Amino acid sequence: MISRAGSGPLRRLVVLRHAKSAWPPDVADHERPLAPRGRRDAPAAGRALAESDCLPDLALCSTAVRARQTWQLASAQWGTPPPVRHDPRLYAADVPDLLAAVQAVAPEIRTLLLVGHNPGLEELVLGLAGDGLGDTLDRVRTKFPTSAIAVLAWYGSGWDALRPGVALLTDVLVPRGKKK
Repeated sequence: MISRAGSGPLRRLVVLRHAKSAWPPDVADHERPLAPRGRRDAPAAGRALAESDCLPDLALCSTAVRARQTWQLASAQWGTPPPVRHDPRLYAADVPDLLAAVQAVAPEIRTLLLVGHNPGLEELVLGLAGDGLGDTLDRVRTKFPTSAIAVLAWYGSGWDALRPGVALLTDVLVPRGKKK
């Protein structure tokens, strides 16, 4: 059950871990691109979001190359992608930094997509989820792999009211693209 402790409309935070990245020699971590598997999985993540009716009103995306490429390939699967903000605070962010970025989002946004990195994203999902449907919490605790998607739902007047333990983890998806 979603906590009604907050007042306001139903909001969803959709968390997408970037797709599988490559490890080319002599390339800084921030500049690492997607691996071939990542280039297959990112569009599958976009399709999964559309099929699950989880298209965002706004996306916050890390500035790392692999996160930006994940966003580009995933959002290309939708008719009209929403606005995106590439936020340098999301690269290698911990939970307080991620939560601060989310809490700064305008209250008009009902569904927010966060594209970033582990371990911060996994820890954010587990920290915000007061409960989960089915085995969703156990699945995230076990592994939040590349291209994984977690959907958190909560009621609140604005994103600035989002606090640990108030959301319900409603879904966890791990879309994979097909090998050619």
